[in-house]
Amino acid sequence: MVCIGETMAQIVPATSESLLTAPFFLLRHGGAETNVAVTLAALGTPAAWFGRLGDDALGHRILDEVKAQGVDVALVVLDPSARTGVFFKDPDPEARRVLYYRDDSAASRMNASDIEGIEWADPLWIHVSGITAALSPSCLAAVEDVLDRARRASIPVSFDVNYRPVLWPDRDTAAQTLRALSRRATVVFVGLDEADDLWGATTSADVRELLPEVPILVVKDGPIAATEFGPDHTVAVPALQVDVVESVGAGDAFAAGWIHAFLNGSDAADRLRFGHLTAREALLSSTDQGDLTALASLRLVGITP
Repeated sequence: MVCIGETMAQIVPATSESLLTAPFFLLRHGGAETNVAVTLAALGTPAAWFGRLGDDALGHRILDEVKAQGVDVALVVLDPSARTGVFFKDPDPEARRVLYYRDDSAASRMNASDIEGIEWADPLWIHVSGITAALSPSCLAAVEDVLDRARRASIPVSFDVNYRPVLWPDRDTAAQTLRALSRRATVVFVGLDEADDLWGATTSADVRELLPEVPILVVKDGPIAATEFGPDHTVAVPALQVDVVESVGAGDAFAAGWIHAFLNGSDAADRLRFGHLTAREALLSSTDQGDLTALASLRLVGITP
């Protein structure tokens, strides 16, 4: 697995208090693609992460921490002319509350020439997201180049739509770009709420009508269910009941669980079920990746939600 995208320094209250009142904070790292890579590594699927970091204390700290979590970071570029992005999480089980400070970060300078540094004979799978595509024109070009190169090399690509309105100039641009990128991927993950905001799709079947050419489409309907559409199947599996601590990162954990199950030969129902299990670990934690020890204990066979 090679996961490509931005990782930032993450600052979160050390307790369940808000940013407004918390006296102590934890410094971690977070980013959609590294969340997927770290979760995959914890599950036992070898994973690498490619991205750009500032050649600063935060960048080196992130690099060391991601490596310590079992992810190959040999491809990462440390940029001496740009800084590492930072974001703050304000814990709230009912809503996503995040403050981003990522303008002109090293990650936003990713470009198509960076992608040439990946050894395209080696990856078993590539994972990218709509967040990277939204960071800058050069980042969008990099994602498009990944899709082109992967197609030529017959490497599967999973694309998580990950619509973040604040990163896009307007919704129409986001809707057109994210749909175009989705149509070029092998597997697409999208939340039904995102699909509704972007394309006015109110049901999972609506999303499938919009993306009929995607070989495998996974539509996540929050706490209700996830549905997988394949060339000759449609399978839905109910979500697990969880006392949510914090929701950021759950979609990444789901994607990692699904990919891990797919690579290990699981069928559609088991892929979705395992995605729910890995998402649960993220939902139960204030960190983006959840409890890595708990993730490592999950097994594809014999797990009953």
